[in-house]
Amino acid sequence: MSPPPQRIGLPWPELNDGLAYKDAISSSESELTTVSEFYFTKYKSSAPLLGWIQRIQNGQIQIDGEVVKDPNTLLRSGSKLVYSRLPWKEPDTPYSLEVLYEDDDLIALNKPSGLQVLPGGLFQQRTVLTQLQWCFGKNDSYIGSRESPHPVPVHRLGRGTSGILLCAKTKLAKTKLAAYFAEGTSLVGSGNLDQECGTGRKLSKIYRALADGIVEEDEVVIKQPIGVVRYPGVAQGLYVASPEGKPAFSKVFVLERDREKNCSLVKVEIQSGRPHQIRIHLAYMGHPLVGDPLYVAGGQPKCFDPDLVDDAAAFAEDGYKIRSSFFILIVSVYLEMNSPWKLNNI
Repeated sequence: MSPPPQRIGLPWPELNDGLAYKDAISSSESELTTVSEFYFTKYKSSAPLLGWIQRIQNGQIQIDGEVVKDPNTLLRSGSKLVYSRLPWKEPDTPYSLEVLYEDDDLIALNKPSGLQVLPGGLFQQRTVLTQLQWCFGKNDSYIGSRESPHPVPVHRLGRGTSGILLCAKTKLAKTKLAAYFAEGTSLVGSGNLDQECGTGRKLSKIYRALADGIVEEDEVVIKQPIGVVRYPGVAQGLYVASPEGKPAFSKVFVLERDREKNCSLVKVEIQSGRPHQIRIHLAYMGHPLVGDPLYVAGGQPKCFDPDLVDDAAAFAEDGYKIRSSFFILIVSVYLEMNSPWKLNNI
């Protein structure tokens, strides 16, 4: 009988530690500008003017290291501001991570769906990075090390995506693995598209996804560029299929067809790594992911619905209700190393 899989992870506390947002006042912003006017003007999506006044009166704003409670305090050029957001309860998130492989250079984790890799948006504490800090930062072998104080992810998986996540334990491993991940994207960008995707590369990225409808072809190659368009509620724009976008290359293999449920289980091998590439490319070919609330046939978004938008650039308000996205991805990722796991031979 094989031993149970090794796992890491500590339960999340009810509230996180809050967050500090820092700003520096430029000469153009300092002309007869009050602290309340500054925050309301710069962060309108965060709270109304009365909300910022309340935060200032609560002592949540510092100017040059001193707490200010007068909303009408005038700002000076060069002043440094800190807004201390109060601790909040982040959305329910898994915390347990199965360890698939570990050596002196790296650790491979089975990331569950629903767990974000790096801090962003509503998820500032409940991330893979935090668990790595908690579980390895107190490890005696890491204390005083000249290497990283804890393993760090070398690539990302979407919060809704499950699959293998590689984390580097040394600077050499981080540099090498990051180069491997960038290799495919650089090849696509140079126009050197490899029909076999992983051929000749040290690392291949293979996903499984449940696509809507019946994909009749056994294999489909997609070379649709992916770009950014302005989209309501997404501050930095939304990634979509766009002829003006950056090159992207995916190869789709049909594994099963379920005509009764009108869906197809596919394997997707990607040579580039554009944001939402698999979601966009499957939608572009007319078979979006089952349950994807955003992308439709053609690789374009549905008509704007504020409940489907995850504005990672905006931060939640103290005492105000914030929407969160509910992207449902039925995807698992498999990263196949074509060279041995150990890095001392590369």
